[in-house]
Order: sequence, then structure tokens, then C-alpha cells
Amino acid sequence: MLALLETINLALTLYSYVIIASAIFSWLYAFNVINTSNHFVASIGEFLYRVTEPALRPIRRFIPDLGGIDISPIILLLIIFFLQRFLATTIAPALF
Repeated sequence: MLALLETINLALTLYSYVIIASAIFSWLYAFNVINTSNHFVASIGEFLYRVTEPALRPIRRFIPDLGGIDISPIILLLIIFFLQRFLATTIAPALF
């Protein structure tokens, strides 16, 4: 059972890295730092969008529009952090 909890924790950690990479990519895209006509860069952007958008879309429906500032990645990272702490402090000790 410990292996399952550690695997879930690792998956949540990796997903949080993908969320951070997606946020950085969106900033670079918004400020025209990267060349999106490059096929490799465009494929990275498409991958990050497809992986993170299903989790970010429901959060964006509930938070108000802040005038161009998207805080949904921060909220999702806080949710992931809460889940990791909940697994480590509540679920794991209860199982062992």
C-alpha cells in the first residue's frame, strides 16, 4: 500500500512540474519570447495545453476574471499540495 501512495505522490509532483512548465510557456508565448512558428516549440505548447487544460478549465469557471491575470495554475498547485499533504499526514498513518 505504501508503494501505491508513493506512486500517487510522484504523479502529483510530476503533474505540478508540468503545470509550472505550462505557465512559463504561456508567459513566454504572451511576451513573444519564443517562436511559435517553429514546429517543435508549437508541439511542446500543444502538449502542455492538452495535459493541463482539463484540470484548469473547471477552476477557471469558478474564479472571477481578474483582468488578464490567470491564477488557476496557482490554485491547482495549491490543490495538489493539499492532496500530497493529506496523503502523507492522514491517509498513510491511518493505513500503517
